Amino acid sequence: KVPVLILFFFQHALNSGIRRYHVAPVLCQRAKVAMSHFEPNEHINYEKLEKNINIVRKRLDRPLTLSEKIVYGHLDDPAKQEIERGKTYLRLRPDRVAMQDATAQMAMLQFISSGLPKVAVPSTIHCDHLIEAQSGGEKDLRRAKDINQEVYNFLATAGAKYGVGFWKPGSGIIHQIILENYSYPGVMLIGTDSHTPNGGGLGGICIGVGGADAVDVMAGIPWELKCPKVIGVKLTGKLSGWSSPKDVILKVAGILTVKGGTGAIIEYHGPGVDSISCTGMATICNMGAEIGATTSVFPYNARMKKYLGKTGRADIAALADEFQQHLVPDSGCQYDQVIEINLSELKPHINGPFTPDLAHPVSDIGAVAEKEGWPVDIRVGLIGSCTNSSYEDMGRSAAVAKQALSHGLKCKSKFTITPGSEQIRATIERDGYAQILRDVGGLVLANACGPCIGQWDRKDIKKGEKNTIVTSYNRNFTGRNDANPETHAFVTSPEIVTALSIAGSLKFNPETDYLTGADGKKFKLEAPDADELPKLDFDPGQDTYQYPPKDGSGQHVDVSPTSQRLQLLEPFDKWDGKDLEDMLILIKVKGKCTTDHISAAGPWLKFRGHLDNISNNLLIGAINIENGKANSVRNALTQEFGPVPDTARYYKKMGVKWAVIGDENYGEGSSREHAALEPRHLGGRVIITKSFARIHETNLKKQGLLPLTFADPADYNKIHPVDKLSIVGLADFAPGKPLKCVIKHPNGSQETIMLNHTFNESQIEWFQAGSALNRMKELQQKSS
Repeated sequence: KVPVLILFFFQHALNSGIRRYHVAPVLCQRAKVAMSHFEPNEHINYEKLEKNINIVRKRLDRPLTLSEKIVYGHLDDPAKQEIERGKTYLRLRPDRVAMQDATAQMAMLQFISSGLPKVAVPSTIHCDHLIEAQSGGEKDLRRAKDINQEVYNFLATAGAKYGVGFWKPGSGIIHQIILENYSYPGVMLIGTDSHTPNGGGLGGICIGVGGADAVDVMAGIPWELKCPKVIGVKLTGKLSGWSSPKDVILKVAGILTVKGGTGAIIEYHGPGVDSISCTGMATICNMGAEIGATTSVFPYNARMKKYLGKTGRADIAALADEFQQHLVPDSGCQYDQVIEINLSELKPHINGPFTPDLAHPVSDIGAVAEKEGWPVDIRVGLIGSCTNSSYEDMGRSAAVAKQALSHGLKCKSKFTITPGSEQIRATIERDGYAQILRDVGGLVLANACGPCIGQWDRKDIKKGEKNTIVTSYNRNFTGRNDANPETHAFVTSPEIVTALSIAGSLKFNPETDYLTGADGKKFKLEAPDADELPKLDFDPGQDTYQYPPKDGSGQHVDVSPTSQRLQLLEPFDKWDGKDLEDMLILIKVKGKCTTDHISAAGPWLKFRGHLDNISNNLLIGAINIENGKANSVRNALTQEFGPVPDTARYYKKMGVKWAVIGDENYGEGSSREHAALEPRHLGGRVIITKSFARIHETNLKKQGLLPLTFADPADYNKIHPVDKLSIVGLADFAPGKPLKCVIKHPNGSQETIMLNHTFNESQIEWFQAGSALNRMKELQQKSS
């Protein structure tokens, strides 16, 4: 009778909603829930998260933010880990890894070099970066499969051999795939793409990293992250009219600028959160990369539960309900900074050109453009990307387009649409959105990154022609979309892009201005409204996933020694134990220098798996302070001006070490570690700047370079491109201890300045070993 009574008690508790228990197969044990449908044997471990949180809460004796709960809940040693926001380095155990195809090549090449037989955590590869927008979805996909066959075969076979799931070309953009299948409340996921924070829209801590960081996690060793500060964004009110989730992050970017979130997690909270859809929250988190944030996150709520249910993961939502107290911030928790935004007062925004933090209300942009001399005629409007390609985004754009069509209008500007995933593409085709967008003049592109990352075979202008485009993307750096430095790119919401493309001008404000229909009558566009999720289930479309076999040991991974696209890696040289003396300055960079400037994308994407070939784009976009030109630097040995990569190769051939001098927020933008691999490969040793973007600074450390900052930023002006530099004190290199830099001027005079660094003990070992990968191999050899 006792077991019967126990069973009755648990069943009563389940029915009455006191707390949900699973009474089978074992009483008092919660049922195991898989992380995803694709990994049925990998389960969500909220119990461990809960245990770690309780240990840390007892130690710190204070309420915790949501960010702290998830981050500290993944500590390798929560009982002993030193925890101080913004100072200590945390050793973490992420749940999974995701890689896009452009960065996965180098990540997998590094993993192969590690000698390990299989990844230690669930990992996936997503083919989304190598598909060029040209003619339309189907044709472009076929062309990409043909051109990139060697790379796709490498990634597929490497995935099969090392236990990594493989999403084939055409599957969709990595971040949309993660949101649909892998992110969940409380997960810690790292991805080799800077917009990995997209998963924060489902309550996860999802962080963009370089490939070497991913290798750490895939190798099963603790991953290091400087303990983030936490910036709280309190949302009140409710979005309405033309205002959208995109406007939240456009507003925040204007407040914090491109580096205001560096070293911090942006945590959204407050009553306004519940008015935003799950995919809308993902949009906000996605573009948090543009303010330098470590990541962004929203608390678990009913909108996430609804999305989980619609994407076939109601079991995860049910489990999250049980642990909800650990998936929201504690009452009374403290943030390092708080920003408050009233959604009811938020107006539609458009940011740009040339930087994603130059924020303008849509109502003002026409006048500002005329004043600044920016072209007001819009040549192309582009919607989609990893930031804004959800079902709701496409629905709101279609609602705007439908109104124009009803008055006999089509887009005055060229117009393109990028679905976020095969599931989104199939569903908007079924529900008629895609056809409406075609009817208004749109071209539906492949489910891929496309023009957002420069994969755009643009034909309507010539390079150097001044023009304006508007996009629903996340970045608008100079030349990013089409390699034309005179393209003025503006970032806004998909519905505003659609409205502006119909009008053809930045001077059009859809909230107040009228259009003229084909019948000559004036009309005003109504604010769009659309379902956040389809009424029917999502249409999954074509099956594009390759499961890794249970045993991949017999799988062969082919890398031809004559390949121009793939190249096995050779270890970098170890530190020789001496100071770095009499280094030449390859380039002193003036102004903004993103990873696009350091290692351009677009046509260079095809070399992402071949370190020597892609090194031919090193710093070709950076502006040389000596002559104000890009890709033109003085060779200190010959006194001739030439391309940056050629000069670096000459120095390497002559056995001369060199340094780069940079400005503020050096290396902002993409997570691409090629921007760190290339200078190391071509003989660079030191990068000295006023400040670094987080991911790039870590990538440089991983590859054995010294990222250093001026103790006094004004010392940037003391170094000239013709000087020689020596870094003194490396024998006593230690955490928190500044290094000296001796500047030798051509006239024989010298001066010494101080340089700061953020290395901890293990990162110093990376430098001494030559790279983090070298250090990993050393430790493996010792343990064996």
